Amino acid sequence: MKKALKRSARFLQRVTGLDPKALANARYFPRYWRELQAFRAQGGTVERLWPILGDYHDSSGSASGHYFHQDLLVAQFIYTANPDAHLDVASRIDGFVAHVATFRAIDVLDIRPLPPTAHANIRFVQADLMQPQPELQARYPSVSCLHALEHFGLGRYTDSIDVNGHRKGFDAIAALVAPGGVFYLSFPVGRSRVEFNAHRVFAPGEPLEWADGRFTLERFDYVDDAGALHVSAKVEDAAALDYGCGIYTLRKADQ
Repeated sequence: MKKALKRSARFLQRVTGLDPKALANARYFPRYWRELQAFRAQGGTVERLWPILGDYHDSSGSASGHYFHQDLLVAQFIYTANPDAHLDVASRIDGFVAHVATFRAIDVLDIRPLPPTAHANIRFVQADLMQPQPELQARYPSVSCLHALEHFGLGRYTDSIDVNGHRKGFDAIAALVAPGGVFYLSFPVGRSRVEFNAHRVFAPGEPLEWADGRFTLERFDYVDDAGALHVSAKVEDAAALDYGCGIYTLRKADQ
């Protein structure tokens, strides 16, 4: 029931632009008004009213969920491995890419443009990874694509509509990994489905079928439906998830 309510709230927000959480936070307005008057009574001068009502009940931050765990975990993997070069495809710039860029240079490819970052460790090239990139083939000993492949071919990020976009993307990215190199891959896992045009959700075992003959699974971690991280797990452990996040460490065969 809780999952259904959360999905309904997210759908309402996407379609109408109304944020159910923001509407619920309106109950804190009387407290805000009392504290504003107390501040003024102490001689405080207020230039502008800017209510931030949700912080009355929030925690100090979020240390759970797909992005928090995958970005930090895979960045740690790369720090430990210290590859000669690392390429990222379409992962979150202000999350994973920023983590990695604190300690090394990282090449980034994405179909969308990236404004100048002023950070020399982030080297960006705009490219459509549903298309082969022959000039980069087998060039990188370390490649990542985190929470991105599920969008390929759904048009959400200006990419062309392609029912097989995720498979074309996997093949194009896999070709960039050098023999013996590592491919860090993550995306939503659970019951296999398309939620157009937000994302796909894959069965946990699907990427092993795509990788068959080219990669071996070196490690599997996942984030469960409640946002908790499970490390060094088995793929079948994630079989009962609805909307979790599978994090795959794939080793490319030597050729």
